[in-house]
Amino acid sequence: MRIVTATAVALALVIAAAPAATARQPATDGIWRTDGYGTVLSIRDGTFQEYQTTAVSCLAGASARRTGPDAYTRTDGTVLTVRTRGDSGSVRADGDVGERNLRRIAELPAACRGQAPRDSVAAFDVFWQSFEENYPFFAAKGVDWHAVRDRYRPRVHAQTPPDELFAVFSEMVEPLHDAHVAVQDGDRFFARGRPGTVQPDGTVDARVKKFVVERDLKDARNLQDFANGRITYADLPGGQGYLRISGFAGYAAPGAPYTAQLAELDRALDTALGRDGGRQPKGLVIDLRINGGGSDALGIHLAGRLTDSPYPAYSKRARNDPADATRHTRPQPVYVTPARGPRYTGPVAVLTGGSTVSAGETFTQALMDRPGRTVRIGQPTQGVFSDFMVRGLPNGMAAWMPNEEYLTRSGTTFDGTGVPPHLTEPVFTDEEFADGRDSAFDRAVEVLRKQTAR
Repeated sequence: MRIVTATAVALALVIAAAPAATARQPATDGIWRTDGYGTVLSIRDGTFQEYQTTAVSCLAGASARRTGPDAYTRTDGTVLTVRTRGDSGSVRADGDVGERNLRRIAELPAACRGQAPRDSVAAFDVFWQSFEENYPFFAAKGVDWHAVRDRYRPRVHAQTPPDELFAVFSEMVEPLHDAHVAVQDGDRFFARGRPGTVQPDGTVDARVKKFVVERDLKDARNLQDFANGRITYADLPGGQGYLRISGFAGYAAPGAPYTAQLAELDRALDTALGRDGGRQPKGLVIDLRINGGGSDALGIHLAGRLTDSPYPAYSKRARNDPADATRHTRPQPVYVTPARGPRYTGPVAVLTGGSTVSAGETFTQALMDRPGRTVRIGQPTQGVFSDFMVRGLPNGMAAWMPNEEYLTRSGTTFDGTGVPPHLTEPVFTDEEFADGRDSAFDRAVEVLRKQTAR
């Protein structure tokens, strides 16, 4: 949010962030441990320092400076809000849909107060332990992580070169086929998605967008791009609207705050939903088939433009017991509330596929209980919902992994399998391209035509 796309960059800013204190609330000063996330925070004198911890390590992470009441800002522009009461509290990153609970502890763990070894064996141990304590899906993936350690650790010695270590780490996580798992060494990344799916990137997006514009939108009116080309809107000949969203990030200039991203989204939606003097569509096709993810909060905001009634989107929980993958933080409910601006409450057809990733999937999930008629058409989404947990390693490499689950009202998740469609159609297959067909789009237009004719 992989395969590193704008999703990965955007979500790395959120996951690497840590909370801070304010001068008005000196009680925030001290040492805090997050519930889940393997993080300890030192808050002192208007600054905070994050420490990423495991049973075998403690490495300094992000830091920030106080920039306002309850607010701290990192150099990358991420704004964090921390609030405490007594020995408990919470921290929320600007644009995030959830918060992390805090509890005060007496002092930094002993490992945080010494010099950590930086050789390749140390990097291996932190890499393995980080997954062991935080990754929720080993059982579901059929991977024995302890057997993986037994197989690969003998191949590593203190002076193992970075290229060899990168290859070892990549081999270790490849069987997970998890698009939110990655190994990073500088500009080099390794990640694998679900077999049989294509990970979205600029090349894939450009090819599909060209095909859609030339084939599906050739007779459309009011064709416009917004948000650095990440959003496209058009009025279809039958009176339906078409809204293509290739990601929930990258809407504004690099480093722009969440508020700037939100403003660009609203500008697109004001046009699509009728503020600029146009009519509201009779039905709305939302095309997420190539969507690299990004900010869950932007997806929730979009959902809020599609309802006049509040409703629950999903609940979010994180793994929080290093020794027991079945234990989690208390689920935090996330709600969709009607947003300001023109809203559309008519029938919606959502197009999805294996290249619908991360925030594209959480948005899809957020529409499952939407009041009104919402139908999903295409193929299952990729099956990765969690924010990225980015863990630094002693040798400068990094491991990316999920540690959260997004629950439906019944307590189930779609991790691994993806959100299924109501109506199955092929999505951008070689055969569809060769024959000039877009079966999912055509099905959506037909479904909406029948629904609005009633």
